[in-house]
Amino acid sequence: MFRYTVIAIGKMKNRSLAMLCDDFSQRLKRQGNFELIELKDGDVESEGLRILEALAKRSDARIYAMAEEGMTRTSQRLADELYALQGRPAIFILGGAYGLSDTVKARADALFALSPLTFTHEIARMLVYEQLYRAVAIQTGSKYHHE
Repeated sequence: MFRYTVIAIGKMKNRSLAMLCDDFSQRLKRQGNFELIELKDGDVESEGLRILEALAKRSDARIYAMAEEGMTRTSQRLADELYALQGRPAIFILGGAYGLSDTVKARADALFALSPLTFTHEIARMLVYEQLYRAVAIQTGSKYHHE
């Protein structure tokens, strides 16, 4: 069983994207343990401190920081990485409008880029939710993912 946590800065203001995130969140919760930790926005450094505080309670997790300089992955590769955790928690950190502090990036086990393109933090959150759901679908053999 999986244990995924998303730590995200700021609330979703775009209702359409929020509804998509809610849908994927509910789908994930039906199949495992999925949690969102939403932190208050501010400047990059204060956001970073709040993120590090949230991470302090979760020392056993594999931490992915979403960052443009990170490595991209295929959906299959992400599914394989998460499956290899064998139940160990995975945390995905999404910064605010100005990204993540260097201290948060240094704390992460992996820097993960969704694409070479730039997305709003709300679109990035929706994409992370969808890719986590897709990873579970790949692992369980669901017809959601097509090769």
